[in-house]
Amino acid sequence: MSVATADRSRIDLSSKTALLAAGDLGGILLFVAVGEYTHGYNPLVDVGRVAGTFVPFLVGWLLVAGVAGLYASDAPGTLANATLVTLLSWVVAVAIAQALRATSVFHGDAALTFAVVSVVVGGLLLCGWRVVATMALGR
Repeated sequence: MSVATADRSRIDLSSKTALLAAGDLGGILLFVAVGEYTHGYNPLVDVGRVAGTFVPFLVGWLLVAGVAGLYASDAPGTLANATLVTLLSWVVAVAIAQALRATSVFHGDAALTFAVVSVVVGGLLLCGWRVVATMALGR
């Protein structure tokens, strides 16, 4: 099996997976926007700051979600599997985001407290979305 074949089996380009991806990215963006707001920034005005916080999480999520099969043809799968895979993927994505934030490319740093908040709050948003999506898609 070639790498291209393996990649295609993990990512299905369909309206269902596009919906899943849109919900995932919306959840991550909501997490970031609310976080920026609680720290005194207006997400509608400080768009550059929000984008600078969002991008490391986006990169982490995109690197992990495809490999984890969250956009495969059989996604979201069973309710338990969808929730577990989403949460584990998010934990790894947060680790990647924190590593990126520790560089000079992105603002912020790799704070343990922010990592914990990211896992908990972002994980609740993503898992909640995936539960709704799994139920709506009839799995």
